[in-house]
Amino acid sequence: MRRIFPVLLIILNLFWVSGFSPLIQDSPNVIILNRKNQSAAQITDGDSIQIQITIPQLASQAINIKFMFADDPQTISSCVIPSGKNNCITSSFPALGWHWDVNGTAQNTRVVKAFNPGDTLLGLTNPITVLPRPVVLVHGFLSNAETWAPYLGANGFLAALGIPGFAVGDGQLPGKLNTGNILDPAQRTNTIAQNAEILNQYIKAVKQKTGTEMVDLVVHSMGGMISRYYIDRVMKDRDIAQLIMLGSPMGGSDCAVLPASLGFFLPASIEIRESYMNGVFNQQVTHRHSIGFYDLGGTAINDAFKSPCTNIPNDTVVAFGSINAIPLQASKIDDIHSDLTFSEKAFTEFVKPLLQKPAGTFPSQPDPAAVSQTDSQLEFTRIYTGHVDSGGSSELTINIDSGLTVASFALYDSSRSVSTVVRGASGNVIQLDPVTNGFIQVNDPSSMFYLGYGFQNPRPGPWKITVQASNTTPQNGTDFAISVYFVGGAKLEARSSTLVPHINEQVRFDAALSLNGQSLEIKEAKAIIKDSDGKTETLNFPSGQQISTTWNPPTPGSYAVDIVVTGLVPDGSTVERTDFLAIEVQPNPGKLQITFNLIVLLVIALFILFLILRTFFRGVRRLVGRRRNDTAM
Repeated sequence: MRRIFPVLLIILNLFWVSGFSPLIQDSPNVIILNRKNQSAAQITDGDSIQIQITIPQLASQAINIKFMFADDPQTISSCVIPSGKNNCITSSFPALGWHWDVNGTAQNTRVVKAFNPGDTLLGLTNPITVLPRPVVLVHGFLSNAETWAPYLGANGFLAALGIPGFAVGDGQLPGKLNTGNILDPAQRTNTIAQNAEILNQYIKAVKQKTGTEMVDLVVHSMGGMISRYYIDRVMKDRDIAQLIMLGSPMGGSDCAVLPASLGFFLPASIEIRESYMNGVFNQQVTHRHSIGFYDLGGTAINDAFKSPCTNIPNDTVVAFGSINAIPLQASKIDDIHSDLTFSEKAFTEFVKPLLQKPAGTFPSQPDPAAVSQTDSQLEFTRIYTGHVDSGGSSELTINIDSGLTVASFALYDSSRSVSTVVRGASGNVIQLDPVTNGFIQVNDPSSMFYLGYGFQNPRPGPWKITVQASNTTPQNGTDFAISVYFVGGAKLEARSSTLVPHINEQVRFDAALSLNGQSLEIKEAKAIIKDSDGKTETLNFPSGQQISTTWNPPTPGSYAVDIVVTGLVPDGSTVERTDFLAIEVQPNPGKLQITFNLIVLLVIALFILFLILRTFFRGVRRLVGRRRNDTAM
């Protein structure tokens, strides 16, 4: 026994010296590092992290290490321990989806395991707490934070998932969007860009309050455009996990022309126009920074005569085609626009699964190419505007031309207090009902129309629309606007030479009217131009078939341009059509910028001149030198 004991000591000493003693050898150390390169015991879903492994001995050859969750076989990340080293660290990546497993079950803690190429477990982290990402809710046009009441509070949709929720303008943090005030419709709204800056400050406050690095955006209607602008133009480092939209019109909405015609809610009502979204916004706002875009479109209306002011299928004001105007993942629901934020079905079937997405389902994708501008498929007559005094009424005559399969009416009244009496071309009063005429009354103030109804195969001739006040009409009366679109009949093609001119840059407007492919003579035409303050200018076109006029924009900003034409059909009757354009006038470069550009050009020119002269004089010196040598010989 005395002889064995020294031998054991010698063997243990050899293991100690070589660093391989099974009794005192350290096991591989695996840790999570946060953005500050510190070992983290707690993170929030979406935080930027790295995973580091340290083995107790130097590697004799490079070792590929992969990291997995303890309960999930997918590889989270990987790194390579170089030969002669004993550690490696992954590249930084966001811990997106770490709070949820593949079944949508919350994982409040996670354990990460490290494996070698032979799938041998090398080590694992201590359990790390993973908090859920907060959600920032962004309302839309003519709305406010109250639209998100079902999502917030102890009994809200988000609380049931354990997710913190913050609605811009809810008072939890500073910041309030201005997308229109129904109590003061003539008050100027913010632009999309201005609201995006407010959203930026609100997101910063949420991140500071919660300590998170990323949030989810859940947005309604125009909130989608505000959020897209934030992602493209304002966001510095990625702090949005995904953009989840409810009824956001990526291609705009024709219904926006109703409040805009009265000078209400400008410039927001201009920026929602199809022409603005397709021709200006979607051409410029294209960067996504690998953020997934999702949009839920309502398809409650599927018959054209039941659709007041936009193409079918739609949710009353946003067509499903507008949802898909840019590449994104779209879904459908049988709801109307104003119900999307209150719909438990919309949350359960669309929003909730996206909020519960697990790790590995947030792929990095390149920005899609800008899509080409598309024209509205609807043919509108002009917008009819008027005023109803308290206790009074106002009558309009709208000419319905022959050959139409649908005539659909929409009325906008900010007080939501009037009613209408419709007399067809026969002179008889038509009793409006939801089945025969698709009659709909929308009392939600954020809607872009109040009453809607339509007719299949309408009788041609003059129709009389009487707008009547009610006992709830304000004492000073109320302004109203009526739009009518047709399916069939004459078609107007109106174009602008540019939708993004600079100040005083000449803009040419072209118009042509046709019926069944045959050009029609245009008897009268005008361009009604309204700026963001409601100031209106009217330009007249000459008569003819292919007609044009020009305009020099005086100031920067958004302009609504209504091209209204009256044409003659072969039977001698007249038709009236309108196309709704939108122009975004850019400021000219400042004098300082012009001066700087001139200085740069001058410096470049002088440098080029210097090079030419230097080359010339070098050539002259060489030539003189050669002649001297020849003379000396």
